Amino acid sequence: MTVEASGTGPTEAQRAQGLVAAQEKAIALFDEVAARGLVAPGRTEREASDLIRDLANEMFGDTRHWHKRIIRSGPNTLAPYRDNPPDRVIGPDDIAFADFGPIFEEYEADFGRTYVFGDDPEKHRLLDDLPRIFAAGRALFAAEPDLTGRRLHAEVERLAGEAGWEIGIWHAGHLVGEFPHETNDGAKSESYITPENENPLRRTDRAGQVCHWILELHLVDRERGFGGFYEQLLDLA
Repeated sequence: MTVEASGTGPTEAQRAQGLVAAQEKAIALFDEVAARGLVAPGRTEREASDLIRDLANEMFGDTRHWHKRIIRSGPNTLAPYRDNPPDRVIGPDDIAFADFGPIFEEYEADFGRTYVFGDDPEKHRLLDDLPRIFAAGRALFAAEPDLTGRRLHAEVERLAGEAGWEIGIWHAGHLVGEFPHETNDGAKSESYITPENENPLRRTDRAGQVCHWILELHLVDRERGFGGFYEQLLDLA
């Protein structure tokens, strides 16, 4: 999601600060989602999504979202972002995840978390593996100044495979920035963390701005019929 040059835009320090502040608000939002138990058995996915939307408005004022609000549960957690599986009721032994893209002060957040209900050990193992693999990806980014999208994707795929999971989507993250962003084009591999992206992640975009990245993990177990999700900023904290 590159941003066109404006000549009067924010400084890089302001951009970084804006993205971090947006994520901090997303974290606060989903901490409150957990505290209130908004994603819970007995609710439909759509009901949970609407409750989170309403909570965001309650906490931060009228909040827009730059991509569709997603709550998925059970077999729907296998579906990639572009799919629109039918709404379903979250079950007592389900796994569910949230993928939201709220806009705060004109900066995009992209945030995802997973919830497990019941005692299924494999679902709980996935719940634990998602932040662990995310942290490993972030550590690799910190350790390798010239890290490419291809290299990071390969490492995420390796770590997922070692843990017994598959990557559920065709990429492991993407650029993020000010709203409105350019529409991501799947053919533009340089905008995503994919095997085709041989560019260093630490670079500037075509408008001369520093690239900032979301690390997005959608890990699945197709045989058992479920997946999980975790995403937030890769290069800023």
